[in-house]
Amino acid sequence: MKLRDFLEIDFPLIFSVIILSIFGILFIYSSGVTSAGVLVSNEYIRQIIWAIVGLIVALVIAMVDYRRFYDLSVYLYLGTIVLLVYTCLFGRLVNGARAWIGVGAFGIQPSEFAKITTIIFLARYLDNSKRNRNSFVRFVFSCAIVFVPMVVILLQPDFGTSLVFIPILLAMTFIAGMSLRYVLFLGACIVCTAVFMVLPLWQSYILRQSMPSMNILNNTTFVVITVLALGIIAAIALFGFLRYKKRYFYWIVYFTTIIILSLGVSFVSHKVLKDYQIMRLIVFLDPNVDPRGSGWNIIQSITAIGSGGFMGRGYLQGTQSHYRFLPQQSTDFIFSIFSEEWGLLGGLLVFTLFLIICLRLVRIMKVTSDPFGSYIAAGLSAMYIFHFLINVGMTMGIMPITGIPLLFMSYGGSALTSAMTGIGLALSIYTRRFQH
Repeated sequence: MKLRDFLEIDFPLIFSVIILSIFGILFIYSSGVTSAGVLVSNEYIRQIIWAIVGLIVALVIAMVDYRRFYDLSVYLYLGTIVLLVYTCLFGRLVNGARAWIGVGAFGIQPSEFAKITTIIFLARYLDNSKRNRNSFVRFVFSCAIVFVPMVVILLQPDFGTSLVFIPILLAMTFIAGMSLRYVLFLGACIVCTAVFMVLPLWQSYILRQSMPSMNILNNTTFVVITVLALGIIAAIALFGFLRYKKRYFYWIVYFTTIIILSLGVSFVSHKVLKDYQIMRLIVFLDPNVDPRGSGWNIIQSITAIGSGGFMGRGYLQGTQSHYRFLPQQSTDFIFSIFSEEWGLLGGLLVFTLFLIICLRLVRIMKVTSDPFGSYIAAGLSAMYIFHFLINVGMTMGIMPITGIPLLFMSYGGSALTSAMTGIGLALSIYTRRFQH
């Protein structure tokens, strides 16, 4: 990188990331202090090391022309898939999931880096295929690229991390000019699947009364008959569309396929989800269903955020964290500690910094003259936005607990390093935005 390129680096982006990382270190330290003022954890020291390493990685990648990853993307993607499969089979078992590989205290979470390599490889495919007028074929291949690592991560099982791939796919295919109806099709399938999954739980655990109209969603006979009937309707409509070229036949196929896929996936999900994953959905609907069990985290998180008020209790003065009421407080619920000690003003500051990051990534996406770089920026922006919305929403009780970290702030070397890697790519794209 020349001096001129360094002076053109996106300073608002890198400064926002550095400030968030400093906040993370401060409150990881706070999470390790007990009510007696005794420090019982050295996690903050590891986070400092990871933050420095991550920042160096980001700056090194920023100095490298991101287009060099164009040809390497295939090997990076396939290598990541191999690592994911190995982790799924032989990885370290942590909290019921085989998501880690390593020796002793050192370990990495390949699924975190899979997000970056998938973004790069998908960006390459979208760039290569942009002259293909068949939008449907491009969308199908794009889905295949994303679903392969997503499914392997689901098998670990790591439900939260696998969800991140969905907004990445939607954002990148939309920016790549895919037909909006394909993007909306996938979005509708996801929403309908979530609704079909939640309704039986809602009537069983929240209403506490049986409603036949909802029980049938778990009835094998009903699901099979419905799927077969809708499949026949879709097949007839498809024949009608191919034979007579009438648009209403197309839309019949479109909507019946959404219902078929959503109903089938939700039914299978109920059969394969573990008990703790089902309980996460239930306590999201009403934490008081199990206030001392699965609902404990959400209740304590909401209490911590609410007790912070406008100005907060003051640094190291929080009660929920220091009295150890809040589990996983240095990882999933770091924002809860932050809000308790620095209040609404601190929360708004975090919101502002993430907003700057997202706006800068959107600007990079818009100003770069290279489609490959633009697609990467789109995928990165979707990843950071999704992590922020889900994690903060989870701590506030408006999103289910999924185990998704708050990037740059939550404790964890793999998540922080992969997030910094994405920032390095964004910086590299920005400094070469007019080169094509």
